[in-house]
Amino acid sequence: MKITIQKIIFGIALLSGLGLKALAQDKEVKLFLNDEKTHWVKGTGLGQIWVRYTDLNPGSTIFGTPKSNSFDVSLRRVRYQVMGQVTDKVFVYTQFGINSFGPLSGRKPGLFLHDVTAEYAVSGRKLHLGAGLHGWNGTVRYSSSSVGSILGLDLPFIEESTNDISDQFVRRLGVYANGQLGRFDYRFSVSNPFPVQTALSPVASLPDNQVNVAYYSKSAPELIYQGYAYWQFKDKETNQIPYMTGTYLGKKSVFNVGLGFSSQKNAMEYRAQSNGPVLATAAKQLGVDVFYDAPISKEKGTALTAYTSYIKYDFGPNYLRNGGAVNTANGVNALGSFNGPGNNFPLIGTGTVSYSQVGYLMRNDLLGKSGTLQPYFQLIVSDYDRVANPFTVYDIGVNWLQAGHRSKLSLDYQSRPILVEGSQEKLVKDNQSPRKGMLVMQYQFSF
Repeated sequence: MKITIQKIIFGIALLSGLGLKALAQDKEVKLFLNDEKTHWVKGTGLGQIWVRYTDLNPGSTIFGTPKSNSFDVSLRRVRYQVMGQVTDKVFVYTQFGINSFGPLSGRKPGLFLHDVTAEYAVSGRKLHLGAGLHGWNGTVRYSSSSVGSILGLDLPFIEESTNDISDQFVRRLGVYANGQLGRFDYRFSVSNPFPVQTALSPVASLPDNQVNVAYYSKSAPELIYQGYAYWQFKDKETNQIPYMTGTYLGKKSVFNVGLGFSSQKNAMEYRAQSNGPVLATAAKQLGVDVFYDAPISKEKGTALTAYTSYIKYDFGPNYLRNGGAVNTANGVNALGSFNGPGNNFPLIGTGTVSYSQVGYLMRNDLLGKSGTLQPYFQLIVSDYDRVANPFTVYDIGVNWLQAGHRSKLSLDYQSRPILVEGSQEKLVKDNQSPRKGMLVMQYQFSF
């Protein structure tokens, strides 16, 4: 059978429509490129729609108008992937879409590239070498998350420490190696960080009067070196693409222990004393984690998902950065806190952080033909140098799985701390408003 370029392009275009049919049937759609069916291409798609109510941080404003709460509808993610085994040795992977399109976003957003990689199988599954715009990241499991199979409402972005600061939604241009040696799975990459000057949202630079607080350097970025490896005690996971599954919904029995790192020379800068010279320092990360996902009763379809990680971040003295998904406020007045506007909270900083999640998949057909439920709990415990005491962020939620991850409705409540400047040059909880909350309903479809 002769395969032409025109047939390949036409086949890829059909994959979207065929994928919608597979959505209801829980099947994978592939276009085979040879009679042996060893060469193929396939497309997948995903959409996540948020409906949300947010208690905004103190002093939040929307274009100068003070607001204490907000209601909004947003597109958290819209993605499309095309990947293929184009020869016996060559695998290609592409992904494009949009992220975080909300009421304050620029209108008519353009699709942008997330991934474009090509890799060569040097030795079966033992060693693959690849290059391109990639997400083969280091430190811990969810430094490279699969957005379509996450347990909770959103990605554990506490583990995506440089998201859109020196990367493009955790992707960079670089080279990587990955493979499996028995039960040992590994990935290493060397990449070019994007200059902070090209970030879509301005990245704060070192102020003239700031002492002993690090900021991202505006100098030409050095290479970043990353790695992550884990031992698989039970079922093996696929590593065809970099993004790691959040929950298998009882389809696998997985128990992994992992270790990873990330290092970039001269990524940060600070002053040790007033009017002193600007000093450069590296951005370094080291993390360990444990992932467990297995059936409890195969007959009933119940399953347990559990994960915990511990990360040491070193971004220079007292570094601390806020973050908040699809922020619905864009300013803050004199009543504001350290958190800044909207739903921001102190996210990444120099110090240590632990992240844990647990989910319980209830029995098959709990809701009859309407599917089943999966309640979950997530907890972040951050102990950062710039904050006087450790603080927590937690999520409580439930997934209504109508067709597994292909059609999923989630309800999530998140509670975050509000921090202010203390008397000892350390941040402390705001006594008047120690915590704020956010309630989100998300519908996810994927095919």
